[in-house]
Order: sequence, then structure tokens, then C-alpha cells
Amino acid sequence: MKELYIVMKTSKQGFHQFMNRQIKRESISSQVVELAYAIRDRNPSMGCRAMYSLMEPIPVGKDKCEQILLSHGFRLRRRKNFIRTTFSQEHLKYNDLIKGRVLTGIDQVWQSDITYYLSSNGSVYYIVFILDVYSRRILSWTANDNLKAEGNIECLRKAFKLRGDKDLQGLIHHSDRGSQYGDQEYLKVLKTCRIRISMSKQAWQNAYVERVNGTIKNDYLYAWNITTLQELRKGLAKATHAYNYEKPHRNLPNKMAPAVFEDLLMTTDRKHHPKFQIYNYENN
Repeated sequence: MKELYIVMKTSKQGFHQFMNRQIKRESISSQVVELAYAIRDRNPSMGCRAMYSLMEPIPVGKDKCEQILLSHGFRLRRRKNFIRTTFSQEHLKYNDLIKGRVLTGIDQVWQSDITYYLSSNGSVYYIVFILDVYSRRILSWTANDNLKAEGNIECLRKAFKLRGDKDLQGLIHHSDRGSQYGDQEYLKVLKTCRIRISMSKQAWQNAYVERVNGTIKNDYLYAWNITTLQELRKGLAKATHAYNYEKPHRNLPNKMAPAVFEDLLMTTDRKHHPKFQIYNYENN
């Protein structure tokens, strides 16, 4: 051993200190990886930074945690969108009511959008989401094998049910100008509830729910080898629950999950609720 100490240019004490540091580092790495596997079991494509938020407190910083996870193969691969779901109806004369608007609570602006899901056997299904923009909570979803407006109407009624059929007069419903949102029955439901109708001219002006589309598909659904509509609906139930109750959201206080944030709001005086300004984009 003396020869080893000489080669390493260290003392016996220094060598043992070095070995103890190595063992500690390996122990921490194992702890991080074990926690990551547990999180990925529920959130199969959650990013490394988001997983770090769920692991705290651990004895390493954010950058070191990400380094450990990337070195153990936790890197994500994203898919590109190829299927069109929006066929814009330019004759719809509803203005964009949300640009730059300041929100102070839930049920002030909802956004809705349609996205597609390409199953592992090549089948195409269509998913509708409704999102509360203030809390970022997914209020409802539906999945079908067609683009008929009935799926959107069902999704809207599910959102009403979640909110306990409360009076939503004055709420703004924002969407793109897809034909489903211009369907007469869909518009009738909104108008009957005295919900204000807002529509964007460009898809990216529906950005909050558009981002949810990608998150649910890429971080959850595509990891589960889904082949049938029934499997997709089960996957959506599991994914939206994880998104609402567990996944950290960087734009919410303390990176809370959306439903957790809503629970906090229920116990907080309204005058202390944080304000949120919707992106003040320019209409083209």
C-alpha cells in the first residue's frame, strides 16, 4: 500500500478520505437515481429539472442532480407534430379578449384546444383539453376517434361538473377558430351560461393549453405503448391526475402543482392571491 500512496502522491489518511468521498458520491448518485426511477414510474417523461423539485431536499444542487440523471440515461426525446387538427373558420367574428389581461383568480379565463394522438399501431385519436389559465389546472379532457364537436361539448360539460356547476357568468372561454368551437351547439352552451367567447387568430395565441397538449403527450402518453381508445382514456386519466397533483409548475408559487395551488387558494384571502398577466402578444 505504501507504493500506492507514493504513486497517488498522498498519505494513508488522504487516501482514506478520498475513498470515503467516492463512497459518499456513489451513495448520493444511487439515491438520486432511485428517486428518479420512482418519479418516472408515475411521470414517465418528466424532465430532470422538474424531477429535482420533487426530490428536494437531497444533498446535491440542481445542476449536479441533472448531471447525475443525464449520465444515467434520463435524457428526453421529443416528437414533432405532423397531423393537422385545426381548420380555421375565418368567418367567426369573435375578438381576442384575453391579450394582456391580468388575472386574480380561477375561473376567469379558460382555454381549450384539440390535439391528436398517434398510437403505437398507427391509429389516430383526438384529444380535447380545457385549462384554467390562472391555476394551469387541466379541468377536463375527452378522447375520441373523430373531430366532431360532440367531443368538445362533452369536455365543456365535464369542466362545469368539476367546478360544481357554479355560476360562471363573466368567465372568458378562449380558443382558436377551429370549426368545433364555431359549432352552433357549442356556442349555445357557452351563451346559455353567459360565458364570454374569445378566439385567437393564430394557434400560438392559445399558448397555455397548447403547451399542455405537448406535455401530456410527450411526458406521459407516448411512454405507455397505447394502442386502443380505451387505453388512451385510461392513460389520460392517469396523466392528467399526475400533472394536476404532482408535476411542479415553474410559473406557480413555489413550483406547486396546479391542483395543489388551487387548494392553497381556497385557504387564502382573495386579496392575497397572486396576480398573473396573460402574455400581451400582438394580433396579426
